[in-house]
Amino acid sequence: MKTMASKKLFMEFPPVSGAEWQAAMMRDLKTAAAEKKLAWQSDEGLTIRPYYRAEDVSDLNGTDAAPGSFPYRRGTKASGDWLIREEIDAKDAAEANRLARAAVDAGAENIAFNHIAIAGAGDIERLLSGLDEIPVHFAAAEERLIARLLQRQCELPDPQELSTGCEALASLGFAAGVIRDAPDGFIPFTIHAEAWAEAGATAVEEIGFALAAGVEFLAAAAERGADASRTARSVQFEFATGPNYFFEIAKLRAFRGVWARAAESFGCTREAAKARIAARTARWNTGIYDAHVNILRAATEAMAAILGGADAVTVTPFDHCLKAPDEASRRLARNTQLLLKREAMMGQLADAGGGSYALETITDFLAAEGWRILKEIEAQGGYRKAHEAGVMAQKLEARRTIRDRAVATRRRVLVGTNWYANAEERLVHCRERHNGEPHLAADARAARPYEQLRQRMEQYTAAGHEMPRILLAEIGDARMRAARSGFAAIFFACGGFETTIRRFKRAEEIAQADVDLIVLCSADAEYANLTAQLMARMKTRGVSTPVIVAGKPECAEALREAGVADFVHARSEPLEFLARWQKRLKIQAPTDGEPPAVDDHEAAARS
Repeated sequence: MKTMASKKLFMEFPPVSGAEWQAAMMRDLKTAAAEKKLAWQSDEGLTIRPYYRAEDVSDLNGTDAAPGSFPYRRGTKASGDWLIREEIDAKDAAEANRLARAAVDAGAENIAFNHIAIAGAGDIERLLSGLDEIPVHFAAAEERLIARLLQRQCELPDPQELSTGCEALASLGFAAGVIRDAPDGFIPFTIHAEAWAEAGATAVEEIGFALAAGVEFLAAAAERGADASRTARSVQFEFATGPNYFFEIAKLRAFRGVWARAAESFGCTREAAKARIAARTARWNTGIYDAHVNILRAATEAMAAILGGADAVTVTPFDHCLKAPDEASRRLARNTQLLLKREAMMGQLADAGGGSYALETITDFLAAEGWRILKEIEAQGGYRKAHEAGVMAQKLEARRTIRDRAVATRRRVLVGTNWYANAEERLVHCRERHNGEPHLAADARAARPYEQLRQRMEQYTAAGHEMPRILLAEIGDARMRAARSGFAAIFFACGGFETTIRRFKRAEEIAQADVDLIVLCSADAEYANLTAQLMARMKTRGVSTPVIVAGKPECAEALREAGVADFVHARSEPLEFLARWQKRLKIQAPTDGEPPAVDDHEAAARS
């Protein structure tokens, strides 16, 4: 509600209509298509406009609801706090407990045991010793472990909060029995939406698939006599938050709203209809080169999870794909959240983005489209039938292909990998580390094709060969030569090529350079004369150094006939181009297989 002071303040300014904003844009951009030029299309199919106004959200429902109120679009609680979850990878119960307690002492508030080997009840007690006040999640849990945990929870007068990553739809008969006996605070089942995100799903598909799986779980449990509210309280949802910041925030907000409506339709109480959401930062967009960029990625992705209202958040250690994370990288991941919570005070306010016209518009779109996907899956007989028919797999394969293609062509930027790579970085003996996660494909990371090019280059030089000498020869037009040499340097670095930029006044000076490859950097109008002079001088000197032209001028075919070997420009296929020139320069790894692995200490030293 506006105060009297704010009312008086706004009265001093005349109202500005949307038409006036539009006219100002057209005037400044000197085009009638101003909005189209500034708008962009998301992968989900929503056109994001350059600005939003109050009238854009006037017809949306739930935007005025308070945080913590049904249908929980704005969060399931009145505060914005969340639990800092830390994953523990140790398999031995005693060692896992030691690491967990150390993490809690350093600020973790929730522990997830990833691959713990539990032989009996004694291992469970050793594992949970000293963690009585801490919620604990067992990422990999089969029926026998769940039965033991259930027995423990029922025997304790004041049991701690426990959850497992057991697939909700894996064994419905077993699930129904557990649901009937499970006390509050025990969440034995999980729907793994993060698996779809890692496989390429859009935010809409994540919501739709998770909603369909959850509805199937509620329906199947009801058929077996389980109470709807108890069923809803026995399942949590795990999401991955990726780089599309506002869509990731809106994704969690939208899912809570549609899940609450779906749960209510099954007869769940409004309290039971609160979605329990655990989020973690994405892995598909991380890279082994320039790995510290992963810290920055994780920070913004964690912020998206927090602003989206996740109950627990995991920040993936920056070096997870390079080696087993050590105490330093785990601490960096943990402290990322501690900074956001304690210094940035992001837990002080619930749904900080609520009321943002753009965010509310995106949230409403994702909710509607997610519900549409649910109806499509229901029309095909439900989640399990659609899954068995390969419906989700086909969608994910198509999405994954689009995403990987976008990374390959650099339309989707991965800083440090396909843009602004550090060609001098060396990780020659390291290979990608797979954590053995059941929900993450071994080749899910989009950076791998570029990393394989760089590893081939590293193996080549490690075998005693010299790095090819690539000259970016600037000549002629001052503006274009600098722009094109800069582009070419960034382009070649993505394949591990080191380049040298030099400026020349005459083409004959370039012909004297003792290098393995020349990239001519000038303006289109100058290439015909420059190339003719350069090729003539090189022929006179008996030099056969290949020449590449930076750009694709109209006279490209004539330049090819004159001896130009290739062209590098914004439409070049980076992976194909870089692989071709590795082969042309006789850069070949000693073996065709993966680089040999080394122990974590050597990997850490090289990183």
